[in-house]
Amino acid sequence: MEHTTIRPFEPTDLPAAVAALTDVHATDGYPVEGVARPEAWLQSEDVLASWVAATEQGVAGHVAVMRPNGEAAVSLWADRSGSPAQHIGVLARLFVVQGARNQALGERLVRTAMAYGRRHGRRLVLDVMVKDTAAIRLYDRLGWIRTGTARHPYGAGQHMEAICYVAPNP
Repeated sequence: MEHTTIRPFEPTDLPAAVAALTDVHATDGYPVEGVARPEAWLQSEDVLASWVAATEQGVAGHVAVMRPNGEAAVSLWADRSGSPAQHIGVLARLFVVQGARNQALGERLVRTAMAYGRRHGRRLVLDVMVKDTAAIRLYDRLGWIRTGTARHPYGAGQHMEAICYVAPNP
């Protein structure tokens, strides 16, 4: 098994992260929004922090913690907990290329993001498309708590059913 390091995203990672994202979209249909502008999607102004799973061959995976920006998972948790937006982060942009799966990279990336949330006083939330059964199994296994369901909007008036989660208590 090839050695993989989870480390902060660096600007020089962008081309390899774009290639990995494009591969994941081709194999899994993630993100449902498509990859027309992958650089902008990976480097959104809402990104608070992001990490890559780096191998000798390049980027095998990615995750980000984002500022809340109208996501249903944020509203569900804020309504339930009374938490203000500055105490919530959105776990997003999680992907692992098919050739690097079954090595716990998704788990390591999620745990890294969760540790960031704890250090920065942000409870993490997310939504995951019901079609993404491996991701659902991962969040359930890590103790994430289901807070409800939502219609994840994308494209021109399209939507997909999603399950919303909040990270377990720190």
